[in-house]
Amino acid sequence: MSHSPMVEIQRYPFSRDALNDLRDNAFAAGNWPLVYLLSDEKHRRAYIGETTDTLTRMSTHLKHDEKQLLTAVHLITSEYFNKSATLDVESLLIKYMAADGKYTLLNGNLGLADHNYYQRGALYEEVFREVWNRLIAKGVVSRTLDHLDNSDVFKYSPYKSLSFDQRQGLLTIMHELLNPGVKSIVVEGGAGTGKSVLAIFLFKLLHSEEHQINLKEFSEEEAEINSLLSSLKAAMPKPKMALVVPMTSFRTTLKKAFRHVSGLSPDMVISPSELTKQHYDIVLVDESHRLRKRKNLGAYFGSFDKACAALGMDKHTCCEVDWVCQQAGKAIFFYDEGQSIKPSDADVEVFQRLKAAKGSVTHRLLSQFRVKAGQPYVEFVDKLLNGRVEDGVVFTARNYEFEVFDSLKDLVRTINEKEEQVGLSRLIAGYSWPWASKKDSEAYDIVIDDVQLRWNSTNTDWINKEGSHREVGCIHTTQGYDLNYAGIIFGEEIRYDPESQSIVIDKGNYHDRNGGQGIKDPAELKQYILNIYRTIMLRGIRGTFVYACDDALRKYLKQHIPVHATHVEQSEATNVVELEPYVNAVPLFDLQAAAGDFSDLQIAEQKDWVAAPDGVRIREDMFACRVVGESMNRVIPNGALCLFRTDRGGTRNGRTVLVECIDSVDAEFDSRYTVKVYESFKVEDEHGWRHTRIELKPNSHDDSFKTLELTDEEALGYRVVGEFVCLIDE
Repeated sequence: MSHSPMVEIQRYPFSRDALNDLRDNAFAAGNWPLVYLLSDEKHRRAYIGETTDTLTRMSTHLKHDEKQLLTAVHLITSEYFNKSATLDVESLLIKYMAADGKYTLLNGNLGLADHNYYQRGALYEEVFREVWNRLIAKGVVSRTLDHLDNSDVFKYSPYKSLSFDQRQGLLTIMHELLNPGVKSIVVEGGAGTGKSVLAIFLFKLLHSEEHQINLKEFSEEEAEINSLLSSLKAAMPKPKMALVVPMTSFRTTLKKAFRHVSGLSPDMVISPSELTKQHYDIVLVDESHRLRKRKNLGAYFGSFDKACAALGMDKHTCCEVDWVCQQAGKAIFFYDEGQSIKPSDADVEVFQRLKAAKGSVTHRLLSQFRVKAGQPYVEFVDKLLNGRVEDGVVFTARNYEFEVFDSLKDLVRTINEKEEQVGLSRLIAGYSWPWASKKDSEAYDIVIDDVQLRWNSTNTDWINKEGSHREVGCIHTTQGYDLNYAGIIFGEEIRYDPESQSIVIDKGNYHDRNGGQGIKDPAELKQYILNIYRTIMLRGIRGTFVYACDDALRKYLKQHIPVHATHVEQSEATNVVELEPYVNAVPLFDLQAAAGDFSDLQIAEQKDWVAAPDGVRIREDMFACRVVGESMNRVIPNGALCLFRTDRGGTRNGRTVLVECIDSVDAEFDSRYTVKVYESFKVEDEHGWRHTRIELKPNSHDDSFKTLELTDEEALGYRVVGEFVCLIDE
């Protein structure tokens, strides 16, 4: 299937001598708006920009201390580009390339354009997708956009466009950091208001050099931020900072995100107890409503007491909020009273005193960013859980899927379908069942009718664990995370009383030992449990599905939430004067004739050589072959010569791979080899990790090509032999 290209990407050496080559590019010479990418393959650094004066901009970059060390420039051009489009493509490239992780970006994180313009959705989303696929083809990036959209590295990247609400919060924080009379800043906001994004953005901003901050002309706020940043740099040239995250799972996730950001390090993300090691100029606390006091701490009692002793505090009267205040010159708390979910959380009164104290200021975030249904949905959930929805009111939103289920089996099936379609779809339940599978991996924790489910098999980064969509998460493994779809199971601990027309709590069915122990006031326990359900009902970006074990509660929910329809089963050659092996050339294999073992490419009987593309570091595990067919034509044109490296193990998810079909022949490829995008789904049992399903996905403009789904047993007939690096010719 032919496809008229909307975008062209051309590579040039990045040097003063090579500027003449750029003059031959009609877009560069004609002052067209375009996007460019400067890179250095050896040191894996890159810079992304846009311009209407390419030659002048390149000359300026060649005078820059860091950028003049880069070695290649890719010009991204299109007849569809205008100034708004190139600003948008530039911003998207910064966001996605930071998440892709191949290069460390030299870009600052301010000034990312986020504005509407003509045909942005209708045309330019497809233009950017083509830009990205062509960059995959050229080996500049490796993972697909769909894969990156669901990655935490992307979600928690500091390369974000801030909303007006977030920019105002940023300005408030920066002003108060310069105010010698202010020690504590409390940023309040409900679930999904962008507290974590703002915290990470601020953290990266304060660790960026002024010349790295790329300000645009879109808003007066950014000029003010630049001025404030200069003042902060003068007052604190290299501030010692930490991001405190109380929850172990979310802390692990943010450490991974920091690992991929230039200037940041996983060591900057710490637990509250690590505050005892040193004093900091600035401490940011994300999810600060989960800072703890000495109550129901379980195994953490010892660490808590040890930290109190190290800080000279009374363990019976202090809490982790006090640790932060003592160990920080300036403390910034990102806080939501409604997400305090257990008795060990610091009391609301602690934060009330903190906000009222001399030297404290408070700022509130209002805009809802996570849930596509926005603030009306957030307000509805609060009214629903507190029995304040008016009779006859049913919540609907055009861009949000919100349904109540009569069948748990249908809910589980729907979440599995959403997982296959868009990923990041998980089941979450109230803590209404003991964790039997923790000690017996064969046991089921949640058994309702013919549905058997297990709790999360890990407490650390469960959301991103292979096969987690087949398990059930709890508040402790999901708080702080984004999902595409959340399937919420209201357990036996929460019921509805038709006589009082209110939700009631059955403490005997609440099995979070540290969550309910020592609570004598039923109203206090009810508030914690309602906070739990409110929090988990605000996880889903695209939709939330609910099921209630209690018949009366389910009937109540059906009065105000659209009812899910009963499930019905559906059928389903470069010209080179002299080629030097592994210097400027790699071995070329004919996959139509190949029958040998790719595990040792060096001993093949027949070997030709082909020139490698400019700018690629040649390794002896690389080889070339020609890819036939249309199933990958968004990246690889039919008949294109491609560069691969032999499979090195590790995660392949989202990458384009060459697969050997051991027991079959790929009809399109007419050989035992096929090229597809790889995704695997795993579970862990007593024998270790094993695949439950592998998907080999096409990446084509032709929708008739289908994903090949392999069970664990079927996967034995396939073997990944190479990972796509880039096109050699097009």
